[in-house]
Amino acid sequence: MSTFRVLIIDDSEMAREGMRMILESDPIFEVVAEGNSGEEALVLSEQWMPDLILMDIQMPGMGGLEATKRLKEKFPYVKVVMVTVSDDITHLFDALKKGAQGYLLKNLNPEAWHEYLKAIAVDEAPMTRELAFRILKEMSPMGSGEGQDSPLTSREREILSFVAKGLSNKDISCRLDISEHTVKNHLKNILQKLHLENRVQLARYAYEHGWMS
Repeated sequence: MSTFRVLIIDDSEMAREGMRMILESDPIFEVVAEGNSGEEALVLSEQWMPDLILMDIQMPGMGGLEATKRLKEKFPYVKVVMVTVSDDITHLFDALKKGAQGYLLKNLNPEAWHEYLKAIAVDEAPMTRELAFRILKEMSPMGSGEGQDSPLTSREREILSFVAKGLSNKDISCRLDISEHTVKNHLKNILQKLHLENRVQLARYAYEHGWMS
């Protein structure tokens, strides 16, 4: 697996140091630069062209959400993961609307960071089970959806329900006794059929259509 160049943006020096230590404990990540504001995120991204940016949400001046929006307009290839101490579900949805690929809580253990960021880097990011639970808990029921037409096959619905519960591709492949490659292809088909972009949006879709078995 290739090395991924990471930019860390947080107005707290202690937080940046903590994130750098977590990342440097895994040779797959290379921290190329650090900044303390949204404005610096834009400048450093152009200078270093990172693969992945860890972005604090709340910072003086330009906050992380606005910086993410501008970064994705200018550098659509870059993956942005919001990092925060807040588990406010509205922050998660705001981040996704601005183009972020992921959302991490600072109090998660380092092993969870490594697993999640590697998955983000190779476009296979599962939601953490904590986030999956909060998303479903906060959403209002939208009806069972049993009578609604769906473009998905029964197998695709089954996989979708597992995704919504926070299972990774590996977990799903074990549950269904199929290969991870097959799971990936199913997910690509599901995303294309539903015109969705990521696993969080899939979780919401599954919940709203009553497919959370």
